[in-house]
Amino acid sequence: MSWNLTTPLTGASQTNLVTPTYTLSPDVAPDINGKQVAVTALGGTQTGVTTHSVAGPFTITFVRPKAYKVLGKTNPVTGLLPAVPMNDYTVITRKGVVPLAGQPVKVAMVKTIISCPAGADLADPANLRAMLSAHIGALSQASAGAGDTVVSGVM
Repeated sequence: MSWNLTTPLTGASQTNLVTPTYTLSPDVAPDINGKQVAVTALGGTQTGVTTHSVAGPFTITFVRPKAYKVLGKTNPVTGLLPAVPMNDYTVITRKGVVPLAGQPVKVAMVKTIISCPAGADLADPANLRAMLSAHIGALSQASAGAGDTVVSGVM
């Protein structure tokens, strides 16, 4: 299965957001190797939250490597790989926010980079999946705490 978000997307728990959902519409990613959606409608209680616009973007983008890196040959004496290249996948969420009342919107961003050693996709897919499962689970579980910290500065 490829990267494909379904709509509506259920948001993770956050302080002052009650059962947040996001209606997604296909959009054109800024990178040719990316897929992007825009948030065009909101569900639940999200007082003060805005949907996507030119002046205030609200997008989620997934970008794969432009050229996949592969493993080289092992050292004939040691049998070890001299280097293991990494393939980076990036998930970027952009949201227009107001830095001060009456000021123009600035773009806030969350970026997750998934660095996968070349060859691990074939040699160890279970552990790659476990890594992603734990990472996304931790972000989901700690969503409200992360939001509180970003807003208050207290960790």
